[in-house]
Amino acid sequence: MLIRPFWGTALTLGTLWLMCSSTCFADDGEKLFAPCVACHGNKGEGNAALHAPAIAGQDAAYIERQLHNFRSRRRGADGSDALGAQMQAAATALGDDAAVAKIASYIAKLPRTFNAKPASGNLHNGNNLYQGKCGACHGGKAEGNPALQAPRLAGLDAAYIQRQFAHFRDGVRGVDPKDTPGRQMAMMAKTVATDRDLEDIIAFIHQQGRPK
Repeated sequence: MLIRPFWGTALTLGTLWLMCSSTCFADDGEKLFAPCVACHGNKGEGNAALHAPAIAGQDAAYIERQLHNFRSRRRGADGSDALGAQMQAAATALGDDAAVAKIASYIAKLPRTFNAKPASGNLHNGNNLYQGKCGACHGGKAEGNPALQAPRLAGLDAAYIQRQFAHFRDGVRGVDPKDTPGRQMAMMAKTVATDRDLEDIIAFIHQQGRPK
């Protein structure tokens, strides 16, 4: 079907849909994001006091995958992960796959923020450990690598990184056969020998992407 506007150019309905879809998509994503503001902040900046990580500017595919993991109980099903259980409920409330895609796209377009307080640690040791164990996937500056399904780590608060690391290491997260990236992280988490080494890695991560 063709529609001929007053200036005489013939447009298909499909073309009109493409012209407005990005705006409509963003509007829908913003509306869907409204319930998330209470924990993650209205700019997706996170709230360490509420154990909610910063998500603004995170890769859309990663956000979408994690929401699906929560919805399918691949993540947050373990009895020791009360925060994950809360996210399961929130993700399920989104309704369908289209809603998940819309909110993920909206979050990915939010300006990145950096509210995490710098963590203390040995930066030299942290750099060495990070580059040897994490950098190949998450990027040399913790910027993430969508092609490898590795999220950005820069900007995440220390408590969140420590908690998720423990979940991977202890079999709370990354055990479902369908969660391939999670299973990879579960294996890598077991290669960090001590809590002090993890603290040093986090201290290095917190130096990356920080405004000068």
